[in-house]
Amino acid sequence: MSTKAQRISPPKSPSGRLVIPVNRETEGKTAIIAMADRVPGSSRQSLSPPGFEQRYNDCCWRHGVVPNKALLSAFFKAEAKKARCQLCSLVVFLDDLKDADFLPLLDMFMEIGTSDIDAVDIFHYSSCDLNGEYVLLLLRAINQKLRVVNIRDAAFGKEFLRDLSQRGLTCQVLNLRSSHFRKLNMVGKFIYLRSLNLDFSSSLTSLRKDCFTCMPNLNCLSLCETRIANLWTTSSALLKLPSLVELRFQKCLCCDDTGPCPGSTGGKSIDSVQMDSEIRVGGPSSFDEDYYHYLNSEEADLFDEVESGYEDTSDDSEVDFTSHPRETSMLGAFSDVIPQWNGLVDLQTEISFGTLAMQDEDGSSNSRHTTSTVAKKYIACHPSPICYEKHYREYMVASLPSLKVLDNLSIEKTDKERASGIFSQHFEYLPYKRKNKESVVSILHKREIRASCTNSQNWRRKPLYVSAKSQCFFSRSLSAAKVGSSAWPLLHPLSISGDESRSFRPRQFEYHPSDSSLMAFGTLDGEVVVINHENGKIVSYIPSLGGMNSVLGLCWLKRYPSKLIAGSDNGSLKLCDIKPISSRNKGTNSSAHSVTFDEFDQLTSVHVNSADEWFLASGYSKNVALYDIGCGRRLQVFVDMHREHINVVKFANHSPSIFATSSFDQDVKMWDLRQKPIFPCYTAASSRGNVMVCFSPDDHYLLVSAVDNEVKQLLAADGRLHLDFNIVSTGSSQNYTRSYYMNGRDYVISGSCDENVVRICCAQTGRRLRDLSLEGKGAEASMFVQSLRGDPFRDFNMSILAAYIRPSSNSEIVKVNLLASSDNAKEDSDGLNSRLSCSMGG
Repeated sequence: MSTKAQRISPPKSPSGRLVIPVNRETEGKTAIIAMADRVPGSSRQSLSPPGFEQRYNDCCWRHGVVPNKALLSAFFKAEAKKARCQLCSLVVFLDDLKDADFLPLLDMFMEIGTSDIDAVDIFHYSSCDLNGEYVLLLLRAINQKLRVVNIRDAAFGKEFLRDLSQRGLTCQVLNLRSSHFRKLNMVGKFIYLRSLNLDFSSSLTSLRKDCFTCMPNLNCLSLCETRIANLWTTSSALLKLPSLVELRFQKCLCCDDTGPCPGSTGGKSIDSVQMDSEIRVGGPSSFDEDYYHYLNSEEADLFDEVESGYEDTSDDSEVDFTSHPRETSMLGAFSDVIPQWNGLVDLQTEISFGTLAMQDEDGSSNSRHTTSTVAKKYIACHPSPICYEKHYREYMVASLPSLKVLDNLSIEKTDKERASGIFSQHFEYLPYKRKNKESVVSILHKREIRASCTNSQNWRRKPLYVSAKSQCFFSRSLSAAKVGSSAWPLLHPLSISGDESRSFRPRQFEYHPSDSSLMAFGTLDGEVVVINHENGKIVSYIPSLGGMNSVLGLCWLKRYPSKLIAGSDNGSLKLCDIKPISSRNKGTNSSAHSVTFDEFDQLTSVHVNSADEWFLASGYSKNVALYDIGCGRRLQVFVDMHREHINVVKFANHSPSIFATSSFDQDVKMWDLRQKPIFPCYTAASSRGNVMVCFSPDDHYLLVSAVDNEVKQLLAADGRLHLDFNIVSTGSSQNYTRSYYMNGRDYVISGSCDENVVRICCAQTGRRLRDLSLEGKGAEASMFVQSLRGDPFRDFNMSILAAYIRPSSNSEIVKVNLLASSDNAKEDSDGLNSRLSCSMGG
């Protein structure tokens, strides 16, 4: 024994070995003397294997660092459990570590045998200054012994989160509270993962296509108080989880984990699922501040619960880790939009999902009511926006047939039956009422068989195919198959090639009525640009010349396809000829090809009749002006047609004298120029101010859009209500809604200026096919729908004029193809300033 060791008289550890404390002036070198176990003349290898503490001290000595007291305590506790023949679990708090502690700890885990430690739990609560690479190395070194990982990824940087997502982990419970995911893309291998908690990830807006493809054993998923809002995207991604049985986007106030609320189920858990470790996602209440002082008695109880889960597999043990009290609540952020979010929802006898106070359209309460009645008071807290989608619960239950618990409420057989009925009533699984998904190859094969049978058909036999199996039938079947197979459709912003000197700021756009490759758009600077939207080349450019401000009105002539009417908000009106001209960089303009009309002050809308004889103009007034295109002059001004300003005026598509007006006085009126429009043919009222109106392509219907998602379809003949699309309102009086037809008159697309969502509904039934959610590039680049149009030549194609809330960002036109998948496209290509997250129903 050395003289130095005798002089120090080291204290004896609980394991019976003597450890010499380190003088910090000796530059971190440690001497270890195993006094109690040393036999004179024998080597250490001839004795029993050293304990965890001794091995850790040896590793520290090799790296010249001081042993960490918290780690010594953790190893002591683990060894004590092992000595008592209990589950040998090691709990490591990253908050107690410094970067210098990782190297010996890594060596320690490399040396520990497969039978030494049964499980390792990693916890992290504070924003400590640690190198994320060291943390990742530690998680990888533990390998399959890793059981619980509860960390705050914000402290370790983006590279840490990216590496973890792409390479995966071997843990069974992963708690990434308040993570900085924007689009969840956990494509790495998470083979052993049973529970995943992403609560309070306030940046998380959507789930990517493959984010759950490597989690075959995930049973429990918690996504409370995120920004996830799209039913279709979410359900499509969750279908990749074959073992998912417990899911929540909001939680019952009395529940910490994802399991069924004891008060509503009699305390019974799910019998059909037994997790190996019986560990569920959960945690203490978010307002329990004492919990986050990580070495207090509450956390000691926490670890006892973790261990008991391994000892008794019949008990549904809970692992209590969720939110941090510093998390910002999203309730306030949405309180202006959804009044119920100003506080907790207290429903004493019913639990209502979607609008939280939903009834059937007729106000009655029957077996199809969208609520579930339970025996106790249910108080929902920390909801994600998806919870406020209409029929949210029924949609999720019908779309995820393996789910057993949703938002801490058990799903019974009656719940599934009711959900199936409501889904069929309000949602469209596939386009054109197709019930089952078919492959494109299968449909093409059937079409070929039909053609062969038709050619060889015996005249005395009945036809093998009914009239429904026409070319239109197969065309629609192909569209349905493609839409069904492309959960994430192809999209890209309209790119302009050849001139990078400046960027345009589009404000309005229109497809060409006869040339499928052309599109015109007007800008905030008064320019009119005609572009080949298929290849991005500019066909024609008409500069402002100082005479036009923001272009708000555009309308092509049908019989003269090279001409269009353009109107700006300062009242300027021009007939432009878009025959190819020299580029703007050469200083050439279209002034010689334009005809100027008398101004219409504060213009908002222009439209040409079907014969290309006249056009109408409306704006911030109660009047409408009629212009003669042939002679280039204003014919008449119809005064006081409404009580408030007329936002949009539209001619019928086939009747040159019939037109409709929509006004913020809440009325839509039909007029006939042959009767001198002093009195309307009829008037139809909305409950809010009307933003726009348009005719269906065959003029059978009027599509009326009022403020805040009030969208209705009227019979054009007499103005009677044909269909109310029942889109949920936000409560905003500034949420201006615009709707157009797509695929002829088969579908309706609708978007609003306070929302980033485009809704696609069947024009015959009103059922929702899917929602498309615009997402800007960057955490603060929120977007909204300024305008939209269906492509008149391509089914299930559209373009969206998307504007950023940030004033410094330019608007852009985003092209969407629902028939093509983004799987084969480079979604993150350079210059892609926006993305669209969407998915199909079911």
